[in-house]
Amino acid sequence: MEHMKHILSYTRRALDDYEMIRPGDKVCVGVSAGKDSLTLLAAMARIRQFYPVPFELTAITVDMGFEGKAGDFSPIQAMCNELDVPYKVVPSEISHIIFDVRKEQNPCSLCAKLRRGALHNAAKAEGCTTVALGHHFDDAVETFMLNLFYEGRIGCFQPVTYLSRTDIRVIRPLLYVPEKEIRAFAKEAGLPVVPSRCPADEKTEREEMKQLLHQLELQNKGLRHRIFNAMQKGGVDGFHLPDRRPLRFPENDDME
Repeated sequence: MEHMKHILSYTRRALDDYEMIRPGDKVCVGVSAGKDSLTLLAAMARIRQFYPVPFELTAITVDMGFEGKAGDFSPIQAMCNELDVPYKVVPSEISHIIFDVRKEQNPCSLCAKLRRGALHNAAKAEGCTTVALGHHFDDAVETFMLNLFYEGRIGCFQPVTYLSRTDIRVIRPLLYVPEKEIRAFAKEAGLPVVPSRCPADEKTEREEMKQLLHQLELQNKGLRHRIFNAMQKGGVDGFHLPDRRPLRFPENDDME
């Protein structure tokens, strides 16, 4: 698969540039059931076979409990069986807490915090040393711009984060992967994507920023590329320019 080759190349570079994997790591892929995390799972399962630093791999899904019942993650279980990756679904009442108890008008921040906590605790219980999340190239640019526009600060999530409370490292191996590559691979590979049941899906500030960047890119080709390079040059939250020749990022917008 051509798109998987590109994704593996980008992912391998990110793992190397940020020293994301240490010998003997047990890496937990946080699987939300969306295209990004499933692509990460597929990529890490392939990379595990040839990466010079040995590591174990497992996958965990935090079931948000939408509509008061567990989701059907059996297609993801089947994918994990095929990839020879242990898989666990952790039940939660996060949706009930956010939408029924607290009735949050802007639920995304609290939701993310609760999901991260549940995932990290579950990963720790499974003996994992590292949690891998599916944030990609476009996510990094959008997060940077959201912080700038809505919080008036220069910042982004870190490529590698150490959590002292749980003694776990959080890594983002898809950091260099453009979303359009993930979208194309998910379609090409027929990934078992489970549609989001969140009532706030696609009604967020992030979605508005995605659309704004799309419009700006139409008049300024390579805009996201330049923003990402500026983040690297400025050393924003652990970003840095690689010692070797920088990757060539896509400059053409693709929102199809």
